Amino acid sequence: MRTNGRIFEWVSAHLERRERCDLYHAALEVCLGSEAFVIEMAPVWSLDDPDRGVVCEGPVGLGWLGRSRMFRYEVHCWRNGVIPDVDEAVDSPQRLSTDPGRAQRLLALLPSFPNATWGRDDLGAGEMWNSNSLVSWLLASSGHDMNTLEPPAHGRAPGWAAGLVVASRVVSTPGP
Repeated sequence: MRTNGRIFEWVSAHLERRERCDLYHAALEVCLGSEAFVIEMAPVWSLDDPDRGVVCEGPVGLGWLGRSRMFRYEVHCWRNGVIPDVDEAVDSPQRLSTDPGRAQRLLALLPSFPNATWGRDDLGAGEMWNSNSLVSWLLASSGHDMNTLEPPAHGRAPGWAAGLVVASRVVSTPGP
């Protein structure tokens, strides 16, 4: 995956006439009381643990490819799970909130995550949909202050803006 990311960034930087950046992949650990939940997006075939907390699945690349297990992703909300590459994280972890209500809202939002095609802009957000979209959509939709979050220096998180755009489209209706 790292090689694919480097190729993707080289092509993107060339087309956009800018310097290449480091690419970052976001995941969340949500602590609620004594329990911790790892939230991430991963290929369906990457883990065989039956307790990985699969919330939803979606296609990768093209919708019809999603019929094959090789071209599907899944969203995990994994109780006491692990982020496989956490040791490689840069400028992490970042504590975003200590509010249990906000953590509960974030967890409650998972079943309504828009499981669009990974790597495409099916939702018209101006950027591809991926794991960064999942994290930014959850954080924005649960009321976190998104103005304070940004990738590490000289880096970018493709898909992050797509999650913010889609989260901003949700219109809240006043209660009774």
